[in-house]
Amino acid sequence: MYYKMTLEDKVRVPPHRLGEDLEKVILNVLQEQLEGSIAKEIGIFIAVTKILTVGEGELIPGDGAVYYDVRFEAAVLRLALQEVIEGEVVETTSFGAFISLGPIDAMLHVSQISDEYINYDEKNGRLICQDSKRAITVGDGVRARIVALSLNEREPRESKIGLTMRQSGLGTTGWLEEELEQEKEKGAA
Repeated sequence: MYYKMTLEDKVRVPPHRLGEDLEKVILNVLQEQLEGSIAKEIGIFIAVTKILTVGEGELIPGDGAVYYDVRFEAAVLRLALQEVIEGEVVETTSFGAFISLGPIDAMLHVSQISDEYINYDEKNGRLICQDSKRAITVGDGVRARIVALSLNEREPRESKIGLTMRQSGLGTTGWLEEELEQEKEKGAA
């Protein structure tokens, strides 16, 4: 889930940037340091959006920079096991599909797509359910549940997020629309 958070941190403003607009410099430093990073107790930083307050600067002997206590707003993504998320297929492979959740990608393994056997159509980059002929291709929107979560703070690209669509109410946008139509037809009959 996405959150707008108010956070506090000490920000180092390098000496060569001291003549610039202080709030802009601090915002820029925070964006460079935090956006795309992971803090387990906070989440995945999407964007630092606003500087709220800047405290008095502190000097440390031997360092020409000034350190400021700063309150700021940031947008973060917090993922939790069993959470239902929506994303977009960005790549298909013989072993599954990679789903973009915005700042990070998750893995939907072929064993977690459907109860059916899944074939990989390499030429067209599609994963196809053998019996129903439903397919997953790049660009499809999906709704899935998080079943494995291992976030790596030091190397965010090494984080591992596993998804499943093998439950009711989960699947590609097209599959969910088909199911909704079927339910409406049953109700009308």
